[in-house]
Amino acid sequence: MFVLIIIKNLTEIASYCFINRIILKSLKEFIIMVLRKEGKKDYSLLGSYRLISFENTLVKVLEKYIINIILEAAEEYRFFFGTR
Repeated sequence: MFVLIIIKNLTEIASYCFINRIILKSLKEFIIMVLRKEGKKDYSLLGSYRLISFENTLVKVLEKYIINIILEAAEEYRFFFGTR
């Protein structure tokens, strides 16, 4: 029951932001961590490091919601190639 309430609220927020073309600054931010690759001889080279980015989890939820809306509309109006 609690999950349904959260989903309903997120859906309303996502719809409002999407319709009004609002993107919150905090949704555009992410964190990048730099990790050393083990066993490299020269750590002065960029290839000796691995970048890992952490995206805001709410952004992922909103992106999935928007993708689903677009896919539903594309199926309803037959926007896919080869479908008539």
